[in-house]
Amino acid sequence: MSERLPVTLLGTSTMGAGMARSLARAGFPLAVWNRSADKAQALADVARVADDPADAVAGADVVLTMLWDADSVESTVRAAAPGFAPGAVWVQTSTVGVAGTERLAAVAAELGLTYVDAPVLGTKGPAADGALTVLAGGAGAVRERVEGVFEAIGQRTVWLDGVGDATRLKLVCNAWVLTVVDGVATSVALARDLGLDPADFLAAVAGGAMDAPYVQLKGKAMIAGEHAPQFGAAGGLKDLELVLEAAAAAGAEAALPATVRDHFRTVVEAGHGDEDVSTVIRAHDRRG
Repeated sequence: MSERLPVTLLGTSTMGAGMARSLARAGFPLAVWNRSADKAQALADVARVADDPADAVAGADVVLTMLWDADSVESTVRAAAPGFAPGAVWVQTSTVGVAGTERLAAVAAELGLTYVDAPVLGTKGPAADGALTVLAGGAGAVRERVEGVFEAIGQRTVWLDGVGDATRLKLVCNAWVLTVVDGVATSVALARDLGLDPADFLAAVAGGAMDAPYVQLKGKAMIAGEHAPQFGAAGGLKDLELVLEAAAAAGAEAALPATVRDHFRTVVEAGHGDEDVSTVIRAHDRRG
């Protein structure tokens, strides 16, 4: 194993905690920080738990952010600014949208940081297993410096040329994922309303061209009414709003994502935002 330079992770909630353990497992000297200190403290067995962002990034070669939105990322990075090492690389993995990415890239330039736009595909389980897909965009010269980090958190990396293109692709992928989840919910609820066992729907598509692991996973969760969060519904709603914002700016058609967004808004406003995206079944199921 080549020498592992120090890495910092800012944000250790559902996704960040798993990413932290993957980085530590790969042998990186790791420091972590989280706004809710108890979530960072849970990683004390594998990382140095910092008191504040500036302390966390001190001496780090690569700093990753995995936070809620562009505002929380910017405020955290600005708070960390006094601690950044000269020439540090900032790997921004949060889903922040196109406008958010442009804003954060400008912050990086202002602070003298090398910026890598690197949102990830995957949920809680893949994050813990080091099996995310990293969508990365940044200057070619930085790829060697972050290669080991990406190998630790992901099963593969898809490089794109420009900063912002990785975020655009992440929005495209999440529009598809969340539309699939809502489509499964539609069919599960329809099967029930037609007097069928919705498990027969999953059995009918199983193993065929219409099937996918996510169809079975989320469909079974919906049928069982089990919505332990892997990808929270509130996060799904946030991402759909970013999809629609990007589509509007590009003049793209987005009627279906808008409908899916409305279904997620229904369940989040009903108090189910902390549950998994499978809870969108509640927007379709007459039994709630």
